[in-house]
Amino acid sequence: MPPQDKMQEGTTSASVHRTGQRQGADRPNDERYDPQRVEAKWLERWQENPRLYAADDPDSTKKKYYVLEMLPYPSGVLHMGHVRNYSIGDALARYMWMNGYNVLHPMGWDSFGLPAENAAIQNHTPPRQWTLGNIAKMKAQMNRLGFAYDWSREVTTCLPDYYRWNQWFFLKFYEKSLAYRKKSKVNWCPNCATVLANEQVVDGCCWRHEDTPVEQRELEQWFLRITKYADELLRDLDRLDGWPEKVRTMQRNWIGRSEGALVDFKLDYAQPHSGFGPAGSTISVFTTRIDTIYGATSVQLAPQHPLVADLTAANADLRAKVEQLVAEQRKAKEIGDIGEIEKHGVFTGRYAINPFNGEKIPIWVANYILMDYGTGAVMSVPAHDDRDYEFARKYKLEIRLVVLPISNDPEETVTEPRLPFTAHDNGMLINSGPYSGLECGEAIKTMSAFAEQNGFGKATVTFRLKDWGISRQRYWGTPIPMLYCEKDGIVPVPEEDLPVILPENVEITLTGGSPLGKLPEFVNAVCPRCGGPARRETDTMDTFVDSSWYFYRYTDARNDHAPFDSKTAQYWFPIDQYIGGVEHAILHLIYSRFWTKFMRDLGLINNNEPIEHLFTQGMVIKDGAKMSKSRGNIVSPDEMVARYGADAARLYSLFAAPPDRDLDWQDAGIEGIQRFLGRVYRFVVRNANPDHPDWGKPVPADLPPQARAIQRKLHQTIKRVSDDFQGRWHFNTCISAIMELVNVLYGSEEEIARNAVPMPFLTEAQHDLVLLMAPFAPYLAHELWELLGEEGSLLKAPWPRYDAALAKEDQLEIPVQINGKLRSRIVVPADASEEFVVECALADEKVKAVIGGKPVVNKIYVPEKLLNIVLK
Repeated sequence: MPPQDKMQEGTTSASVHRTGQRQGADRPNDERYDPQRVEAKWLERWQENPRLYAADDPDSTKKKYYVLEMLPYPSGVLHMGHVRNYSIGDALARYMWMNGYNVLHPMGWDSFGLPAENAAIQNHTPPRQWTLGNIAKMKAQMNRLGFAYDWSREVTTCLPDYYRWNQWFFLKFYEKSLAYRKKSKVNWCPNCATVLANEQVVDGCCWRHEDTPVEQRELEQWFLRITKYADELLRDLDRLDGWPEKVRTMQRNWIGRSEGALVDFKLDYAQPHSGFGPAGSTISVFTTRIDTIYGATSVQLAPQHPLVADLTAANADLRAKVEQLVAEQRKAKEIGDIGEIEKHGVFTGRYAINPFNGEKIPIWVANYILMDYGTGAVMSVPAHDDRDYEFARKYKLEIRLVVLPISNDPEETVTEPRLPFTAHDNGMLINSGPYSGLECGEAIKTMSAFAEQNGFGKATVTFRLKDWGISRQRYWGTPIPMLYCEKDGIVPVPEEDLPVILPENVEITLTGGSPLGKLPEFVNAVCPRCGGPARRETDTMDTFVDSSWYFYRYTDARNDHAPFDSKTAQYWFPIDQYIGGVEHAILHLIYSRFWTKFMRDLGLINNNEPIEHLFTQGMVIKDGAKMSKSRGNIVSPDEMVARYGADAARLYSLFAAPPDRDLDWQDAGIEGIQRFLGRVYRFVVRNANPDHPDWGKPVPADLPPQARAIQRKLHQTIKRVSDDFQGRWHFNTCISAIMELVNVLYGSEEEIARNAVPMPFLTEAQHDLVLLMAPFAPYLAHELWELLGEEGSLLKAPWPRYDAALAKEDQLEIPVQINGKLRSRIVVPADASEEFVVECALADEKVKAVIGGKPVVNKIYVPEKLLNIVLK
């Protein structure tokens, strides 16, 4: 310990000890920071007050702030990827409390889903037991990490008090004709005799039976008519200014609105055939470029198109080739980029007739055509589409130019463009019968009208977005509250009979369909209309249902009369800040927006959107990959807390990288953070002196130079941290700024020891330092707050304010460039005029040596930043 440290320790230990005795605080025996002792002490205190993090009632006069991290799936235990997400939200919640807001910061569990069923098979543990056990573990971890959650609002989606309202909402969807049944293709494993989720299909085979190809079967499924809201979901993206543009773009692409035309190509049955199949005799094609239809040289079908089954019914060789295309497409989807698939196809041997010119064109099946986009069929125009061009070149199909660019220069000769020519904003039709000579835009309107007048097409709008299939042939999910009566057909379960309870202790074998179908006591029911026998629906709901509205339940989590109180929800919504991974940017967030709009139409709420500001944090990377149990690269927060303390684990997750970037985990980094926390602790322990007669008195206006330097750095740091909390969220630079402040404080300890820093200002500096640390390292901050003699709660202590005048530098270092190259640096007063800066620069010896008598033709000064001298 340096001499001044020993001297300071001798002058402060007794006074701090007396303060500690007065408040019941534990005085440390030495200056070594022991996070385990400190954190155990404060964790016990915090848990003694279950209302510590509770929000005020909606009639509060404070301004509300609803901050929320996406709720986790209780898969077992937390890893540092979770910790990073929750540390961001927790820091923000604490900052808003300190700024006087009425903060809602809840947590819950997305606890239904397939992993619980898998674990039940692997561990011979019922899903409910496995799930609730994991929740207990994860909740204990969250508490140990010091996350400030209001647990009185805890939501667990697998419990009846929550999923009852899933069922209630389903009945409301059904009443409004927004829930319906239809046949839909599903993944089917013949060996398991059950439906597989997409993630259970690996290389076209069952995840449990790697040599069993997965089949496509049609089953009756329940759907929610999200497409009714497609236009609104797309339009309102423009109003979400607080969302990352990349997320809005992803949603726009997923919704996929396209203006174009539907055109019917009749099958050519002049050749021998076995008659029309179930799919009929017409291929409906959606195209945004009906103006290019004279250039169509084939029709391409998705492998799953209904007509493909007809065309392959009597041709085993063709059927095998189509199945290969299906396998290729599925594998490309698993990788995640179907657009980059190597394009393959097979000619069916059949033809369709172009309704505009009567030409017969071949029908192909292609792996790059998707059944869930448009109609699952396209007219292939190779000369004017990149993918069609690639396909046509590969299979030597005709490429016919039907659009030429229009030149704006009447003197310029128009030549054939390089193919494929895809522009149409300034194009003119050729080789297109009576439409030749029309500009593309005019041709689209004219040809769409002609198709509609003649009954083989019409202008239309399509969406990539499809209705939401919510049926799952699974056990661990919300039972769908519907009955099937021989007399009355489909009958909803009456609201007063909700919830339909999910049975416990169900054997899960993944064979023979839904496990619920094997329970007569569940399946057999009484029809509420006729009183006769009825069969209960055995499908359960997609778990995205659970997460589509959970944040509304947080506002009124114990309501057993309604999903939530409308007035209470209206006070809290929209969510001011939502935080989670970008992997949820599409489905979860689209479904949540859809659910909000439906609840608005029910009259439950008034808001159109659930979330005002969205933040998508980066992943935590270890060994070159995202942390996950399957990769075995998990860093356990329990281990980090045991070795370094919870504050160090939290602070490192915020410091190591900007929150929106990926964080490459390094154990050496958290060790450095632990050392920093120790430095903060030692400084306050050595210099806190609450019994000093000048402790806490007003800071004098004129401070000595050393104190003024600390004050300047202090106010600069407060400004930097405060500004970042307002939106930039560069917490890594916030923490770096606090580290710089601590360095300045350490560098001033000699002056502090000889009383060159007035005690009133030293009081303020230490208080503000602790306040700045509070959102990031709450355990340490609370301990130091007490050592500073404070008896009030740090959680809601006022956030420090900066004074712009005090933050301003007295002197500035100005880089001096000559012809754009840095040649020197000069120090000038902070309020120096441009003339004075130029005069000082020209008098600088290094600058004079470079100028050497050459004429100066210009001087460019960027105030307080840079001077560039331009020589001839």
